[in-house]
Amino acid sequence: MPQPTKGPRLGGGPAHERLLLANLATALFTHQRITTTETKAKRLRPLAERLITFAKRGDLHARRRVMRIVTDKTAVHLLFTEIAPLMAEREGGYTRITKVGYRKGDNAPMAVIELVLEPVNPKPKSAKKSAAPAAAPAAAPVEEAPVEEAVAEETSAEEVVEAAAEETAAEEAPAAEVVEEAPAEETAAEDEAK
Repeated sequence: MPQPTKGPRLGGGPAHERLLLANLATALFTHQRITTTETKAKRLRPLAERLITFAKRGDLHARRRVMRIVTDKTAVHLLFTEIAPLMAEREGGYTRITKVGYRKGDNAPMAVIELVLEPVNPKPKSAKKSAAPAAAPAAAPVEEAPVEEAVAEETSAEEVVEAAAEETAAEEAPAAEVVEEAPAEETAAEDEAK
């Protein structure tokens, strides 16, 4: 267990603080979400995350280390069999603290600490890898464009218009030939069928 900070303890003495945090951890693993004061939630977070890390290891030594702190066997069983497999892909950040306002009686700031059980979304590492090859083809037309612009600058505006007219005429000519060939092939196929 992490060494407590100097100054006032949560429960009075260090032993009472250890027991208090152990009971909070037991409740967290049993119910997956508890409402407590912000201070207790902030002190519980490192302990709970450390216990989940032990549970992810899953060996007997890890189970015995967790049992030193959390003495409830059903909570430890839940931790090792249900919670740890859900956290297997997660590399940290197993808990979430959400502030919920103030307690009515003494106006203490309250928070909800809960286990983050949602599946892990992959980081944009794979997106960056897929974006890099996509960027390479996009770069190729950009390199070609300045070459065409340089040619256009050397020629006059009239020559550019004439060149564009020749290109469109050249593109239309093969299309007309293809259209003419298609009916000939269809008639040949019809003759063979007869």
